Amino acid sequence: MGIGLGVLLIVAGAVLAFAVSASVSGVDLQLIGWILMGAGVLVIVLSLVIFMPRTRRARSTAVSTDQFGRQSVTERDDRITGV
Repeated sequence: MGIGLGVLLIVAGAVLAFAVSASVSGVDLQLIGWILMGAGVLVIVLSLVIFMPRTRRARSTAVSTDQFGRQSVTERDDRITGV
């Protein structure tokens, strides 16, 4: 959802900055367009940073029973290297 919002802000900002030639008293529409484009880029970058996993891990648990009926639990937590 964050990337879609960022793209929407960039598109709306580009329309205001480059395509609108109207003038409103006391408001600079081109500046608002540039601000919206900057906000869109910021939203995309933040959504990628927040939602991308930093490391990938494989977790497994093994239960083994010895000859006397005692159980032991072995847990493993391995990092998966990038391919």
